[in-house]
Amino acid sequence: MAKGIAAEMGTGLQPERVKDELVGDAGLENGKLEDPGANLDRKFWTAMALYAILAALAWVTIGPGKFLVQGYSADFQIFGHSFALRMEDHWVELRLLPMIVLGGFALRTVLVWQADRIRREKDNS
Repeated sequence: MAKGIAAEMGTGLQPERVKDELVGDAGLENGKLEDPGANLDRKFWTAMALYAILAALAWVTIGPGKFLVQGYSADFQIFGHSFALRMEDHWVELRLLPMIVLGGFALRTVLVWQADRIRREKDNS
């Protein structure tokens, strides 16, 4: 791309060709830059759809098994006051683990998307 332009420098540059080769498909549509946020919005909704599909697949493929989470007991003192923290043993569905992980990824994606929207609004104003 750039080699072709450099090789033709001796014969004279053609401004339209230089513009076409250098700019190419860099977000120009009818001579105007497209909104950079539109691409990010599209990526966000695609990511949300993929998280939902992964969650559905995980729910269907993982059986209805359960595992035991051991409880614990903790006694501690703070400034002369005694506290006791007790948690009983309980069963947790195995299907919930991938939902929690995917939910964490989805939450992170939403937070990044919102932060980017706020940054774009500040840049535009």
